[in-house]
Amino acid sequence: MPQAFLSTINNQWYTESAAVVTETNKQVQRLALQAGSAKNIILFVGDGMGITTVTAARIFDGQQRGMSGEENSLSFGQFPFVGLSKTYNVDAQTADSAGTMTALVSGVKTNIGIVGLDEDARRGDCASTAGNQVFTALELAEIAGLSTGIVTNTRITHATPAATYAKSVDRDWENPSVMPAAAIAAGCEDIASQLINFERNLEARYPGIDVDGIEVALGGGRREFLPNDPAANSQDARSSVEGDRNDSRNLVEEWAALYPRGDYVIDQVGFDAVDAATSENLFGLFNESEMHYEIDRKNDRAGEPSLTEMTAKAIDILDNNEQGFFLMVEAGRIDHGHHANSAYAALSDTVELSRAVQAAVDATSRDDTLIIVTADHSHVFTMAGYPKRGNPILGKVVNVGSDSPALDDDGLPYTTLGYANGLGFRDLGQETNADLAYYSKSVAGRQNLISTDTETSGFHQEVLVPLEGETHGGEDVAVYATGPGAHLVGGSNEQSIVFHAMNHAGNLFQKAAEALK
Repeated sequence: MPQAFLSTINNQWYTESAAVVTETNKQVQRLALQAGSAKNIILFVGDGMGITTVTAARIFDGQQRGMSGEENSLSFGQFPFVGLSKTYNVDAQTADSAGTMTALVSGVKTNIGIVGLDEDARRGDCASTAGNQVFTALELAEIAGLSTGIVTNTRITHATPAATYAKSVDRDWENPSVMPAAAIAAGCEDIASQLINFERNLEARYPGIDVDGIEVALGGGRREFLPNDPAANSQDARSSVEGDRNDSRNLVEEWAALYPRGDYVIDQVGFDAVDAATSENLFGLFNESEMHYEIDRKNDRAGEPSLTEMTAKAIDILDNNEQGFFLMVEAGRIDHGHHANSAYAALSDTVELSRAVQAAVDATSRDDTLIIVTADHSHVFTMAGYPKRGNPILGKVVNVGSDSPALDDDGLPYTTLGYANGLGFRDLGQETNADLAYYSKSVAGRQNLISTDTETSGFHQEVLVPLEGETHGGEDVAVYATGPGAHLVGGSNEQSIVFHAMNHAGNLFQKAAEALK
């Protein structure tokens, strides 16, 4: 070895990066590249988890654990394969979750607000449903005999989870009370009903198959499944009338009739009591609407499981099937934290997603399980200024060589993290429910932050443009992958390629086609 090279090759940054390349090369050589080499497929979707969110969250996580933060990695940041996906909808430059999730799980890009249908469907036009339905990875897995599961901390009828199992010309049609009477009369089915009737609807769409339905469905959104009758309230209902359905149907009771050996749970105690070794079907609705932010979860009156706990339980149940499983896990409250201009909430839920991904890695083998982590879209979230190494990511910018906050041209300090638009500045102290931001008017422009602790959970960042809520961003998002087929996510591609990578790895289409013969 030339002496002149030693100072470089002995450098910590050099040796650490070289080790990553060596390990990645070993994984490439070990991968079985032929179709069908993945027995199990897990798709994690960090709703709204743009690249800035990932960067800020890894620093936030590291700093919470006593590091300077920048050198930290989230669990999926250590995956050997990373690519970029283009998130635009067919009709929208900046996308929503309905169109993007449809692309992720079907391989077909579609319009904004559309769930499980191609671009020929027109939002709000029930008649445009017919002939425009697309199949999804979850549906193919179900037909192929794999176990299937959905986990989210939003309403389970929300756009992202809905795209795995429902077909709707409007993402908002979660229950019949929000649907036009003409659409109901024309035969369009609300999204909650489609979840309960998933098995029946799939068998009707593909005559001759006999499927056993979704084994695990965990999330929030009880109001979409219960009738507008106080007698149907859950024991931890927050509203005087919990249910929103105006058709008198109690879908929880309908689910129990369809799956009499299944477990329906609404709280932490019930969840913990489920025996994963024997449970055949698990349906959990842990809140009237969304589940809590991770930082606010302790305030749930009946207790609700974390995203990590739900992910681990789902895998424990799904892997009872020797043929394998397909699982979609959504960290949906990342998106909601950003919409409320609460970086603290969004980053905390991103860190919780990282823990859930690690739980999945620990519970499976990379030899037979493809794990993909991505986002449906990003947000107008920025990380700027010239803060020095280790500066609190939620703090005010302190430049290299200084111990005092940097000042703008008006003599005011400013934060590293910010948003282009939204509700704007809030100083709610130690408040952990970011959604309280919606109870006051938007505040645009610069604020005097000299005496404000910007690192508290109740601080909401400033914005330039005042809006009722912060909007999505339109830039590409990252796709992280490990396991058989992971090499297919590299490069910069249409978002729809994620489905095709999963399909190739699990040979889902071919297996389903054979089952339909």
